[in-house]
Amino acid sequence: MSSTVLFRRGRVIDPRNGVDGVRDVLVRDGKVVEVSESLLPVPSSAEVVDATGKWVLPGFIDLHVHLREPGEEGKETVLTGCRAAVAGGFTAVVAMPNTKVVNDNAMVTELVLNRARAAGLCHVYPAGAITKGLKGEELAEMGELVFAGCVAITDDGRPVMNASLMRRTLQYATQFDVPVMVHEEDLTLSAGGAMHEGTTSTRLGLRGIPASAEVAMVARDLVLLEETKGRLHVAHVSCEGSVRLIREAKRSGLRVTCEVAPHHFILDDRAVGDYDTHAKMAPPLRADTDVQALREALVDGTVDAIATDHAPHGVLDKQVEFEKGINGIVGLETALGLTLELVHAGVLTANRAVELLTHGPAKAFGLPGGHLAPGAPADVTVVDPDAEWTVDAHQFHSRSRNTPFHGRKQKGRVIQTWVAGHKVFDKGQVGQSKESR
Repeated sequence: MSSTVLFRRGRVIDPRNGVDGVRDVLVRDGKVVEVSESLLPVPSSAEVVDATGKWVLPGFIDLHVHLREPGEEGKETVLTGCRAAVAGGFTAVVAMPNTKVVNDNAMVTELVLNRARAAGLCHVYPAGAITKGLKGEELAEMGELVFAGCVAITDDGRPVMNASLMRRTLQYATQFDVPVMVHEEDLTLSAGGAMHEGTTSTRLGLRGIPASAEVAMVARDLVLLEETKGRLHVAHVSCEGSVRLIREAKRSGLRVTCEVAPHHFILDDRAVGDYDTHAKMAPPLRADTDVQALREALVDGTVDAIATDHAPHGVLDKQVEFEKGINGIVGLETALGLTLELVHAGVLTANRAVELLTHGPAKAFGLPGGHLAPGAPADVTVVDPDAEWTVDAHQFHSRSRNTPFHGRKQKGRVIQTWVAGHKVFDKGQVGQSKESR
């Protein structure tokens, strides 16, 4: 494979550097060398990618992915999760620590990193647990986790209910300048709930989870953030009230960032229909007013990143009564198409949509990439914005199939993904892992 690649005459959208127009992009030895409005000469032995009519974008970055390894390899592995990632245009993912063997120590962090290196497909950045065993009782060894390679700390999947413990977490994390990523849910308000509290839950006879279960915890943690001067990242924001609080906190200068998942800005609680467990997640799908508030927040800059909360589960986890169904859906391979629905609807510009998938998440966590300036990593996603396709869960590269979007029509699709100048996905085919080469 050539170490030099020339992307010819694609529409380059690079929000960080203010680029949106037809360009040539030259990469060599894993780095971007030049971005030019003019035709660049073709270097000897270079691979030329004709990107005419296509978008040439910085590789997507997902701040919120569950790779399930170690412990639940039947649902996903680092390898299969990376395959799904590059198929969706993601060149980097942040792996959540709530695996069955919790990532609360350097040994597990190193295992995840070793599996990612063996896969050789995309960058995998582990997140470490806030508390030992995710029990919410005793802080994990944060320094050990950061030095082993963790880029954030989180008990995602569970809230830190103890306010004193959360305060100490924010204080301690300032020593390492890593974001504290929070799953905001007051368990005393959400206990026993299966979906959003509203007219649909009443119709179905299901106990609801009020928006206040999220909003109250966001409010608490923003107060603690103001006091500690730490870094807070609010995961999978789903409520209008949360958006309002985060917007005000940003205006006040607090170091808070947040993400929204595609399912929360595309679907509302009516998608549960007649007890469809594929529409069951945490936080739950909310009311239409919340969906509209999330879309406004995507537009005005309150939201920093679109993150999938990719949560693979097996068939038996979902083929049960709604109350017993496990929360979560896969999202890596549908994220772009769902995001482009907002572009086609005139809600987002193409530039803003790309920013939310690239520079926004990179900046939020201080990660490499997210742009295509000379010297940047040669992580590139090529998109056909006019490709029309239908989501087919049976064709996913992920090991799991749990999605409410099976059969949904989409316009716009990833056709190539490049990581460090190497092609890892090409028109439906994922490149071989290093183990297979």
